Amino acid sequence: MTVAEWCVFATVMLYLLTIVPIKWIGFRRYNNSRPRDPAFYDDPLRARALGAHQNGIEAFPFFAAAVLLAEFRAAPQNLINELAVLFLIVRIAYVFTYLGDRPRLRSILWNIGFAINIAIFFMPMLRGFWPV
Repeated sequence: MTVAEWCVFATVMLYLLTIVPIKWIGFRRYNNSRPRDPAFYDDPLRARALGAHQNGIEAFPFFAAAVLLAEFRAAPQNLINELAVLFLIVRIAYVFTYLGDRPRLRSILWNIGFAINIAIFFMPMLRGFWPV
C-alpha cells in the first residue's frame, strides 16, 4: 500500500476518533439505544465534536476519490503521497480548531484541505508537465 492509501485509512480513523472519546467520556449520559439523541449534544464541546465528526464524513469521499483517481491515472506517486500526508495534517489541525472553538482558523484549514484535494484530483491532467 502507498503512503497516500494509508492516509485514506487514517482519515477514516480520524473522523471516528473525533466522536468516540466524547461518547466514552459522557458514557453516563450517552444512551447507545438513542445514539443521535440531540440532548446528549447540548454540551458545547460535544456539539463541536459532532460537527467535526460530521465534517470528516463529508470530506472523506472527495479525498479518497482524488487519491485513487490520481494513483489510477499514474500521477507522480511521491507527490500524491506528500499531498495526502499534508491533507491528513491539515485535517488533524482542523479537528483541534473545531474542538477548541476557533471558527476563523477552522475555516482557513478547511479551505486549505479542499485546495489540497483539488490539487490531488487534477494531478493526472497535468501529468505531462511534471518533471518526473
